[in-house]
Amino acid sequence: MATELRLPDLGEGIADADVLSVLVSAGQAVAKDDPIIEIESDKATLEVPAELAGTVTQVLVSAGDTLQVGQAILELEENASAGDVKPVATPPATANASTEAVTEASAPTSAPTPTPPRPQRKPAAAPPPPPAGGDGPVFASPSTRGFAREIGLDIREVEGSGPGGRISVDDVKAHARSRPATVSADPGSLVAAPLPDFSKFGAIRRERMNRVRRATATNIAQSWTSIPHVTLFNEADITSVEAMRQRQKERVRSAGGSLTITPILMKVVAAALKAHPKMNASADFTVNEMVLKEYIHLGVAADTDRGLLVPVIRDVDEKSITELAIEVSEVAGQVREGQLPPERLEGASFTISNLGGLGTGHFTPIINPPEVGILGVGRAVERPVYVEGLLRPRLMLPLALSFDHRAVDGADVARFLTWIVEALAQPLMLAMGD
Repeated sequence: MATELRLPDLGEGIADADVLSVLVSAGQAVAKDDPIIEIESDKATLEVPAELAGTVTQVLVSAGDTLQVGQAILELEENASAGDVKPVATPPATANASTEAVTEASAPTSAPTPTPPRPQRKPAAAPPPPPAGGDGPVFASPSTRGFAREIGLDIREVEGSGPGGRISVDDVKAHARSRPATVSADPGSLVAAPLPDFSKFGAIRRERMNRVRRATATNIAQSWTSIPHVTLFNEADITSVEAMRQRQKERVRSAGGSLTITPILMKVVAAALKAHPKMNASADFTVNEMVLKEYIHLGVAADTDRGLLVPVIRDVDEKSITELAIEVSEVAGQVREGQLPPERLEGASFTISNLGGLGTGHFTPIINPPEVGILGVGRAVERPVYVEGLLRPRLMLPLALSFDHRAVDGADVARFLTWIVEALAQPLMLAMGD
């Protein structure tokens, strides 16, 4: 009897994912934990492994589909002995073909005879469409509903053009273009104004936004429109820190890490959060309480080919700078290869965004809710500074701290930022625990 393999739980807040590629085909034998599809969620790209060993009888998805958690991926005829299953060898004629190109017709004749695919059930006729804006059921896929939510549109207002009044993404887009630009009652959900026809002015091309960009747009819009942002600016003298970094970078490299300013900043920020716990919190306005966190997990914003990701380094206060440098290097490698596990993007209590490597000075970072603050770090520049009455060259690091003024006051944040500046100027005091 065939068993359905379904999309597993992908982590908190992830309800669906796009199929990038299908890695198996009907008639193919798979072992337990063999990858069967590659997917992209709002947070990561990953492969979904087979939960059982057996022979694929029917593939139920294709590249480009959007799957909900729990939705069937394929049907598998489970083998009697799961440990003995070996993947089916590809015939010589197609030995160089990609996994995606393997089809049922190219499966070797020596493979076990697959169970004939069950006939597709004819879907029941959809009921007549309810009037737009009514209270009846809405016939639309979860991905279409999600797209409507992302652009701040009530899907009940859309008139479907599909069978039985089913609403498609194109229907949602057409409805959005027909409306004037407005701000939704839901903070963070903006209805975009229709764009002009740019093709009148010259050649254009369109690229569909990937899930990371769409998720970033939604989260940033929600953060900016619902949180009263205030940003404080300061500069830290990191001349002594840089001298220490130069002395220690080879030792850290031999241990497998890269001693940039980021792991040093992480250690300083972790100590600052311990000294100022209001900054390591979240505001719960549903019950008017502050959630003070006993842990210190730092998000480190990373620029990737897929867009902005924020990997989380856990228990920063309990790790040495060398351990942090090694872990940051490992995570950076996972980000570059697209192999970052979704759980590495969850649980941050505070975020650092370092744009210094791109030549940026001061900037205003946007808060990553439900955190109450984010530290923006620019490029350090050497310039003359008066020190004890003498003009001396000092390496100055621009810092920008954005905070949620609903949750914390400016004076608390100013003390927090000043603590960081003073700790960076006197790293020996930080090492001594002062």
